[in-house]
Amino acid sequence: MKKSIHPKVVPCKIIYQGQVVMETYSTKPEIHVDVWSGVHPFWTGEDRFVDTEGRVDKFTKRFGDSYRNKKK
Repeated sequence: MKKSIHPKVVPCKIIYQGQVVMETYSTKPEIHVDVWSGVHPFWTGEDRFVDTEGRVDKFTKRFGDSYRNKKK
């Protein structure tokens, strides 16, 4: 590695909702995150189906059951 071209690495705290959830090393001393593995539905095993824009209803309204009744 060349000297004087790499950023300085310092101890870093990963912060989620005001609480330190992990300590690591980074070029920044603090990183604030919105989601981490301790609360993400994939890692916690929670099943969530979020249809915020009504995509399923919009699709059903547009195509009805015609997509199921098509013969291949």
